[in-house]
Amino acid sequence: MAFIEAKNLNKTYIQNEKKFQALNDVSLSIEKGEFICLLGPSGCGKTTLLNALAGFEKTDEGSITIDGEPVKKPSPQYVTIFQHYGLLPWKTVEKNVMLGLLAAKRPKEEAKQIADEYLKLVGLEKFKDAKPFQLSGGQQQRVSIARALAVSPKILFMDEPFAALDAITRLKMQDDVHRIAEEQNITTVFVTHDIEEAVVLADRIVVMTPNPGKIKTIIRVPMGKERDRTSEDFLRIRDKVFEAFEMKPEEKIEYYI
Repeated sequence: MAFIEAKNLNKTYIQNEKKFQALNDVSLSIEKGEFICLLGPSGCGKTTLLNALAGFEKTDEGSITIDGEPVKKPSPQYVTIFQHYGLLPWKTVEKNVMLGLLAAKRPKEEAKQIADEYLKLVGLEKFKDAKPFQLSGGQQQRVSIARALAVSPKILFMDEPFAALDAITRLKMQDDVHRIAEEQNITTVFVTHDIEEAVVLADRIVVMTPNPGKIKTIIRVPMGKERDRTSEDFLRIRDKVFEAFEMKPEEKIEYYI
């Protein structure tokens, strides 16, 4: 059995008195230490699937296990980064990053040192004494990423965490998260609608399509640690993802622009 095992998941919502099937017979196996990207357009069920795996959402049918145990609710051993930041407004940036470490009974000075290391990683060491309201949206998201990575979680669930970042910071954070997840052997499930981001990060890309939400195909990314965005291998895999979505030539041109 895989480390994370989802079998025959179905989930239907009712919106404006109409049924919307977010997940349709979705099954997925994830090995320990694997980096999985859930890729697809809005409405394809990728966030619903992530929330179900993390224990935040119950499905109508199917089963989910992590390390052989049924998933019934979120676990402190797994960290989820949502699109909203979830920072405590009355605490400083540094103390927000320390929260999980202190909850895990790490000594205060040790927690402070680790928090400062991860704030440096995300380029916010100069803002450690600031309050969240003094930061931009992108900076607040970087704090939430630092807080998640600082506790060295067994599993990291990430729902488009780089969406609010500027282009340069986004590229850096992609490389940093990919490196840290590999170094610490963190199993990662990452939601994105960005094809190149998925190729940069993933060991496998789970391509999802909407109405109803289901897995169309799974594409392996055998590129190793260093991901050169201009290499032939990178471009070949990116084009394979384009083909999976059956994109028209004019849609590809819009993407490149």
